Amino acid sequence: MKTIRIGTRDSELALWQANLVKNQLENLGYQTELIPVKSTGDLILDKPLYELGITGIFTKTLDVAMINGTVDIAVHSMKDVPTALPKGIVQVAVLERAASEDILVYKNDLSFLDDKGTIATGSLRRKAQWLHHHPNHKVEDLRGNVNTRLQKLEDSNWNGAVFAKAGLERIHLTPKNHTVLDWMIPAPAQGAMVVVAMDNDAYCKEAIGKLNHEPTEICTQIERDFLRVLEGGCTAPIGAFAQIEGNEISFKGALFSLDGKKKLIIEKKVSIDVHKILGEKCALELLDDGGREIMEEIKAELK
Repeated sequence: MKTIRIGTRDSELALWQANLVKNQLENLGYQTELIPVKSTGDLILDKPLYELGITGIFTKTLDVAMINGTVDIAVHSMKDVPTALPKGIVQVAVLERAASEDILVYKNDLSFLDDKGTIATGSLRRKAQWLHHHPNHKVEDLRGNVNTRLQKLEDSNWNGAVFAKAGLERIHLTPKNHTVLDWMIPAPAQGAMVVVAMDNDAYCKEAIGKLNHEPTEICTQIERDFLRVLEGGCTAPIGAFAQIEGNEISFKGALFSLDGKKKLIIEKKVSIDVHKILGEKCALELLDDGGREIMEEIKAELK
């Protein structure tokens, strides 16, 4: 029997995610081995992600390891994965989504929300939405894995920092002093994990396919289609969330200017039968509704 070599980043959260896949595969009778790899995104921590100018900075190293044959499959936080996968690599399974929300981890209390304050995040999406909601606040750049970011917050004079709820919950690091940002639209596929394999690897594709959670696959596909059509290869503050409600899918998507002053939002509820075109349709509608101008501004500002 072939041993399935699972490639993963070596952060605590990434290892937790890879171990979940490992355990699920072993429960199905497959033999597995974990192979941790350091990504460029984990090594360069002194620059904001958008300045590095690489899409998929957290996934590229594992892509190379798969193409080189060092690992057979890779496990990723789905929101880190570019909408276009490298040639020869395919999405095989999306695991059931955990919490999709963002949370604010704060230092002392929340009184700063009504006054001037400083929060930290490395995400353009979180920054733009925060500034839209709190225009008199300052947003600092924060990079690193979850543990590093929590420590940086602790050592700083910031009032708080924004994290994905799922990431902190998975490794039991959610601090007491946090609040759920229910007004913040999550990143496309936030809270979901994806497993990719080589397209020509029938054995791994069959094995991993058994882990797929179809409702999560449908919702994340809509969100990622929305992202793909809007972005056109450029990083931008985009939020998207789809959920299945009976025989319908409700979708909410948004595009912000970098300073958070401009906000375009779209909400739709459609029959589940038309889910394959929903994300793209919503993105095209938003582009026609002023989104193209915002995307042009973003591209010019990030040059």
